[in-house]
Amino acid sequence: MAVIEGGGFAVRGCAATGSARVRVEAERLRTLPDYVAPDLRVVVVGLNPSLYSADAGVGFARPGNRFWPAARAAGLVTADRDPLHAVTVDRVGMTDLVKRATVGAAELTTTEYRAGLTRVERMAAWLRPGAVCFLGLAGWRAAVDRKAVAGVQARALGGVPVYVMPNPSGLNAHDTVDSLAAHLRAAATLAG
Repeated sequence: MAVIEGGGFAVRGCAATGSARVRVEAERLRTLPDYVAPDLRVVVVGLNPSLYSADAGVGFARPGNRFWPAARAAGLVTADRDPLHAVTVDRVGMTDLVKRATVGAAELTTTEYRAGLTRVERMAAWLRPGAVCFLGLAGWRAAVDRKAVAGVQARALGGVPVYVMPNPSGLNAHDTVDSLAAHLRAAATLAG
């Protein structure tokens, strides 16, 4: 089910139809699909898609968001606003802690963050990326450690090291493209 939900669908029902078959009834959601694969260097985890990004089909799509400029400055990705290129060429995956698109992350609940963490942990254990990098402290604090600070975390997910960094949203005036790029470089270094 996590793979279907990660693809941007809500499962409405399922039933076994044979020895190795399951019929799934699902509805496409206003969200972003996961861009993941085995053998990734880093999986980047956003808090949740904005409505703008969900409609554009690209995470961190809003022009004021500094993820893509910082990721390019860090050498993490080589193409701007192209998650398929990131996963297939740069070996950088993308997902969201909460799949529900909202106007702002303040609309999310601790329950949603914790459920999302379970999904991301299963994904990390299954795909074994070099590192998981959470963009935005709010989600990690709500789900894991309310006193967490940016950097490498004591808790791994599915045996994979975790790095948490500030949110690249334009609403976060405390960080620059350069400081965000430094965090992304540190996450890539953690991956080995």
